[in-house]
Amino acid sequence: MRTLRDAKIGETVKVTKLHGEGAVKRRIMDMGITKGVEIYIRKVAPLGDPVEVTVRGYELSIRKADAEMIELA
Repeated sequence: MRTLRDAKIGETVKVTKLHGEGAVKRRIMDMGITKGVEIYIRKVAPLGDPVEVTVRGYELSIRKADAEMIELA
């Protein structure tokens, strides 16, 4: 299983599944990250947290813990 945390800088990936439950999953979906959406990896902080991505035309920073819940194709 490949997650958003494993993606490399400059890569465009497609979301296949969201893990997590309740409020955490809802928050990820509210940020525009849903099944089938494409995400471009812009930057990763030196220690890997957070990950800066472009999704649906806007920039977003995602914590490592949240990035692990986003499964990729």
